[in-house]
Amino acid sequence: MKRAFATAAAVATLAPMLASCGLVGQPDLVVYNAQHEALMTEIVPLFEEETGLDVELRNGSDLELANQLVAEGNQSPADVFVTENSPAMNIVDNAGLFTEVSPAAIDNIPADYVPSSRRWTGILARSTVVMYNVDLWSEQEMPDSILDFADPEWKDRIGFSPTGHDFQAIVSAVLQTEGEQVTREWLAGMKENGDVLDNNLVVMQSVNEGDVEAGIAYHYYWYRDQAEAGDNSDNVALHFFGDQDPGAFISISGAGVLASSERQPDAQRFVEFLTSTDAQQAMADSYALEYPLNPEVGLTADVKPFEELQPPTIDPATLNGPLVTDLMTEAGLL
Repeated sequence: MKRAFATAAAVATLAPMLASCGLVGQPDLVVYNAQHEALMTEIVPLFEEETGLDVELRNGSDLELANQLVAEGNQSPADVFVTENSPAMNIVDNAGLFTEVSPAAIDNIPADYVPSSRRWTGILARSTVVMYNVDLWSEQEMPDSILDFADPEWKDRIGFSPTGHDFQAIVSAVLQTEGEQVTREWLAGMKENGDVLDNNLVVMQSVNEGDVEAGIAYHYYWYRDQAEAGDNSDNVALHFFGDQDPGAFISISGAGVLASSERQPDAQRFVEFLTSTDAQQAMADSYALEYPLNPEVGLTADVKPFEELQPPTIDPATLNGPLVTDLMTEAGLL
């Protein structure tokens, strides 16, 4: 009996030590993931196979996980944070929770898509587009600027999803390029003119069915649907803004290493992998149809070439998610 108690006590004492060493079913890395779950579920096993490390994905939305990280602070179990849109990265960065990303990762990505802080890096990109119904509009009739959708002529014609983080990232670009007052006026016009829809897929479906004449979204929704059956997009075409208009904004997915991580070398290795040619090629070949940012890799699908886009030049570190939320709330869109 004494031996049994002694054995039990030894196991109880040893278990936390084993867990801290990555044993007893504990993952080697914990990744808070706000990128598309299906994409990361496809990419993470490639990293695990290459490194022998075990990665746990904890999935959620951009702002949900960013705010969770801020609340957890230095006690967070996360080693890496990956997002779909960059404003959430800045929330965590501004809270002082990231460490600098290794040069091995940053050197794979063009400087325009690495924030000046160098405490996270871009990994994928999406272009803002206008989806328009081809029975009602032509390419030549599309406005010159995304700001024009606030004009009275677009009343009850434009659809968008303001509660989605995609649209909020686009608003952050308007704020950065045009300033607070113009953004406030634009949001008021969008509130007056727009049809508020649940998400970007509903935006595309509504344009396709003629319920709205045009809608604001990202490029890949249309390309994905066209690659399948086109049921939600056959009556839809895309208009890409140019000339560095805020409507030509490229939103980037980000990845950063938490300063509190006790597994810094492996966490840095994960971010390096995400920016590597192999991982970027795998993401380019996936269903996602987002633009890889490593210049050694390009989309093979029939998507408008990345080099033909004309986005505004914006330091990703300057995108102000909290102020965007305040302005959209003030406009009655949140």
